[in-house]
Amino acid sequence: MDALKPGLKGVSELTVAREHCTSRGGPFVFMTPAMVQFCELSCHKLVAPLLAAGQNSVGTVVHIKHLAPTPEGMKVRAEVELAEVDRRRLKFKVQVFDEMELVGECEHERFVIDVEKAGERLAKKIAAMKK
Repeated sequence: MDALKPGLKGVSELTVAREHCTSRGGPFVFMTPAMVQFCELSCHKLVAPLLAAGQNSVGTVVHIKHLAPTPEGMKVRAEVELAEVDRRRLKFKVQVFDEMELVGECEHERFVIDVEKAGERLAKKIAAMKK
């Protein structure tokens, strides 16, 4: 976690496929839930290699603005910046561009977890469901 510092930056790309799209009677376009997923995965990808063994990060907050449509088949690019680190809470700023313009802005928070401890907590919930 010591390597996680504000200002850390990365870029992710995605070609918008049909499974990332919606259509409201017109052409298929990049849908907002897919943009949210793309932003979350891009932030995860930035920090994952810098986490200690046995750690991972999970998304906790997403604030997104979908500003313009992107047609199926066009590439999108997420420019990610780690804006703030507060112990285990990581805050990111993301800009999403297609091949022509800015199409989205996102503020996203992730929390660094201990995988084993989180697994134990989840196992208790699963066991409670089976009762």
